Amino acid sequence: MSWPFSTHNIIYPKERIWAPVRIIHETDKAILVDNGRKTWIPKSQIYGIRLKNNAFEIYVKESSA
Repeated sequence: MSWPFSTHNIIYPKERIWAPVRIIHETDKAILVDNGRKTWIPKSQIYGIRLKNNAFEIYVKESSA
């Protein structure tokens, strides 16, 4: 269990966001998405996928979106 106010969380904050994307192609290791530009996102950086208002959103680190 991770403590909410631990030193690690202060030094390395969790910067994750839900980003609306259009999924173009999927491989075993990555997903090609279009969010204004085409980008390969490794599956290891994807923490969730949901369908909201007929649009896919992925939960990723902010630097990946």
